Amino acid sequence: MGDPAGIAPEVTALAWKHLSATDNHFFVIGDTGLYADALNKENLPTIKLIDNPEQCSGVFNDGLPVLPIKLAQPAIYGKPCSDNAPVIIKSIQMAVDYCRNNKASAIVTNPIAKSILYQAGFKHPGHTEFLGELAKEFTHWKTPHGPIMMLCGGGLRVALVSVHCPLHQVTKQITNQSVEQAARVLHNSLQVDFAITNPKITMCGLNPHAGEDGTMGIEERDILNPTAQKLRNQGIDISNALPADTVFIEQSRKNYDGVLAMYHDQGLIPVKTLDFHGGTNVTLGLPFIRVSPDHGTGFDIAGKGLAKADSLIAALTMANQISNNHSSL
Repeated sequence: MGDPAGIAPEVTALAWKHLSATDNHFFVIGDTGLYADALNKENLPTIKLIDNPEQCSGVFNDGLPVLPIKLAQPAIYGKPCSDNAPVIIKSIQMAVDYCRNNKASAIVTNPIAKSILYQAGFKHPGHTEFLGELAKEFTHWKTPHGPIMMLCGGGLRVALVSVHCPLHQVTKQITNQSVEQAARVLHNSLQVDFAITNPKITMCGLNPHAGEDGTMGIEERDILNPTAQKLRNQGIDISNALPADTVFIEQSRKNYDGVLAMYHDQGLIPVKTLDFHGGTNVTLGLPFIRVSPDHGTGFDIAGKGLAKADSLIAALTMANQISNNHSSL
């Protein structure tokens, strides 16, 4: 459900409106009154209360299916409450349990405010890392292990080696092992999740000009390019490190299926520039499908009728597409 004080209820209502006549069925784990109010503000049919995921498809076309979870405190738009943090965390755990028990085919997570969760003892940097911990409970985790964060939008698929860390710590996270792991997870995901038989991966350099043969940084020479060569020897089509300032230009984008970026902003800026409202965040290398909208909680606009549902709609659509690709294997 994400943070109930943010834009999650209203964008979920708008997403249901957009998808209500399709077979892309979803239900939301959330507070019944909050979602009924969000639908009412959009002049949409009321919620459809469900007790279990199996009831979702039978009611989806008539109203937003809500599997209820009770908030500790009433949600007030724009005013997050740490008392509700345990409920937010529980909703994530419930979603994972439904996937583990084959009652749901994918998880789409609405945005959370990590600072609020930290007040309740949450010890993970974000959704992605928490889901990676919960994934350890699965007995069939056979794919290359993540979690690896990938942003999609504007025709790009960009996976990250390092994610939520200060810039001055990025170099410590760029190792032969971390680059190889991210590349393997990305390669497998492009094949399995996106049905690309022989995917091509372009790798961004860490330093300006991709290190300029060691004169502007040694990571390309000593880590990235040797790792890329090892992967190519094993049948993975990945480039040596290329200057990141040319990887994303229009002429280059037709030459690859996915990009491996070294750090957060290197990968996210191109995606958000090309498709700010419709980008999605896909977590790769988990034993279940997880997609999320590529935006935050929007506390400043929550409840004001200003939020756009494009990214959540794209996330729900992508989760459905990935699920269908898995089913066809």
